[in-house]
Amino acid sequence: KLAVEFPSEDIFLMTASPVIKAVTNFKQVSKTLEEFDVEEQPSSLLEKRYPNIKVIQSGVKQLKSDEHKIFTEDGKEYMYEKLCLCAGAKPKLISEGNPYVLGIRDTDSAQAFQKNLAQSERIVVVGNGGIALELVYEIQGCEVIWAIKDKAIGNTFFDAGAAEFLIPKLTAEKRETPIECKRTKYTMEGSEEKDRPTAASDELGSALGPDWHEGLSLKGTKEFSHKVHIEILCEVKKIHLQQEFIQLQRTSLAFPKKEKNTEPDEVLWPVYVELTNGKIYGCNFIVSATGVVPNVKPFLDGNNFAVGEDGGLEVDKHMQTSLPDIYAAGDICTAAWEPSPVWHQMRLWTQARQMGWYAAKCMAADTLGEPIDMDFSFELFAHVTKFFNYKVVVLGKYNAQGLGLDHELMLRCTKGQEYVKVVMQNGRMMGAVLIGETDLEETFENLILNQMDLSAYGEDLLNPDIDIEDYFD
Repeated sequence: KLAVEFPSEDIFLMTASPVIKAVTNFKQVSKTLEEFDVEEQPSSLLEKRYPNIKVIQSGVKQLKSDEHKIFTEDGKEYMYEKLCLCAGAKPKLISEGNPYVLGIRDTDSAQAFQKNLAQSERIVVVGNGGIALELVYEIQGCEVIWAIKDKAIGNTFFDAGAAEFLIPKLTAEKRETPIECKRTKYTMEGSEEKDRPTAASDELGSALGPDWHEGLSLKGTKEFSHKVHIEILCEVKKIHLQQEFIQLQRTSLAFPKKEKNTEPDEVLWPVYVELTNGKIYGCNFIVSATGVVPNVKPFLDGNNFAVGEDGGLEVDKHMQTSLPDIYAAGDICTAAWEPSPVWHQMRLWTQARQMGWYAAKCMAADTLGEPIDMDFSFELFAHVTKFFNYKVVVLGKYNAQGLGLDHELMLRCTKGQEYVKVVMQNGRMMGAVLIGETDLEETFENLILNQMDLSAYGEDLLNPDIDIEDYFD
């Protein structure tokens, strides 16, 4: 976007990785909903397309904001007129430096995961967001103990009702054939096999796009397809290596065959997880899919940034940080403006793309001294994704975020087919969750945006015999 806005200026893209993430197959599904794939491409493609972009492959060592300078790991320094920090976030690991704990955030860590899984009989997955959800669904031939801190699965995106709707898919033996993977991974020539340190966890790749698990064969050693046991309302209390566990002289549990699980485990595992509910399970390794923390560390030293409660760099409604000429976008930033009543920040690919694009517009407007309006994409929270092979659309305050007790829910559910939930407040639609091919996203998007009073329709709003799209067309 900057290259287009300033065709005669030099634009440097600094990245620690040899590949760049490109948005491809972009589709505007509705006013605020968009679908796209994220592909890794060699940086030369970007430089070919925009002659004024130069990609500098090196990590950032230091930022001296008062001098408008960036110092890179390879010992060089660069002056900037305007700077935008888009360094994303890194996985919150439940335990740092433990060889049996894998964090998944990027395509590299997904590959390490796959290597480990091939020799595994049981793994423990910790976390309840999008990655954990997809992972548990995709894993076959390996026992999975899934530890979640909430009552229901997928709490970031759903409520208990949607979770119930999806659970049968977890235990179904018959799997649909996965859709072909469109993403490819580029690495520098020869670097693939040659002494590439496996767990240099500081050198993070870029975050996974929405279809990261496709084309990875997520299969363990066992012959059955799905075996998932969910432990709810618990977190990891402690991780014991095999030796420590033997010295503890405590019992670990076998994979539960029925609800009440008290059978001791006969197998000796490389690592043991003690949960806050008192249960201990042995496993081959642990997947930490417990969210991310903004990757601000390289930039804070010696710079007086305002930092949000979640650890991100605070930005105003023009994506500007508290320091002059420095902007931030994506997972690294915290939206510190007064948001629209039906938008909230969530560290997702869709928002990263919108923020990046809008930040470039703001940088241009500021340079040219022109006024700029807030981008429309921040009017309504809207995200479309796929879980368990169902299309999932979440709109507005889909989990009644911040609405307190003053709201009501309406539901419509056809088992195995669709799940529709709307969040209403004072007769107005505030949010919605749509699972399956409901075709309601555009209608609901409009109803949330124009805040029309719907109290007259009552329950009929979700009546399957009334064609609501035609009605509000």
